[in-house]
Amino acid sequence: MMKARFAGLTDPGLLRPVNQDNYYTDPDGRFFIVADGMGGHAGGQEASQLATKAIQTHLGECWNSPISSAELLEQAIDKANDDIIEDQQANPERSDMGTTAVVVIFRKKQCWFGHVGDSRIYRLRNSQLEQITEDHTWVAKAMKAGDISPDQARNHPWRHVLSQCLGRKDLHQVDVQTIDVQPKDRLLLCSDGLTEELPDDLIANYLQPSANEEEAAKKLIEAAKKNGGRDNITVVIAEID
Repeated sequence: MMKARFAGLTDPGLLRPVNQDNYYTDPDGRFFIVADGMGGHAGGQEASQLATKAIQTHLGECWNSPISSAELLEQAIDKANDDIIEDQQANPERSDMGTTAVVVIFRKKQCWFGHVGDSRIYRLRNSQLEQITEDHTWVAKAMKAGDISPDQARNHPWRHVLSQCLGRKDLHQVDVQTIDVQPKDRLLLCSDGLTEELPDDLIANYLQPSANEEEAAKKLIEAAKKNGGRDNITVVIAEID
């Protein structure tokens, strides 16, 4: 089995009274989850908690089943979506809640990710940072189509408008793919509270292996707060052994 050293950390940031982010690191290093909730204080918190719990439970219970890793991830994310919809129906005051989710699993000597929304996964290799996920946002679509530039996207008023999130009956865009990983690679899972405050070059700087995973997580969160800390900030770092 692939081994990783890892650490996770979340912080409410400087302006939000409630932390609507959630994360989970499997004690055996098999899988990692970050979710960023939305839809009012109680709603956002509830949605990200429900998603994290559903994904964690499904992965844990079905880990040794014969199904493929892609299918396992898809099932876990669909289960999270169903659980949130069920809660919305039972609690109409939370009917507009939703959440992003990024999940990384190390299974059968491969690394896979599943992703919905605009929380991100990055890979740092030999000091080069690469964004692995593609944001499910209006702005990302417009940028891909060449309608707006990356500079315009960074400050666009619609940059938080999600094209997809968990908690929707029409969920159709769950990205599930393998990630090529090598020993010493670092994977970063994070909510947009980090990426809104720090450009990629600064993220790469703080993610360098000179700091252990826990120190790097602390430094990233401190830097995001120093740059404004306008949203909840969550980071999970896993280094391939």
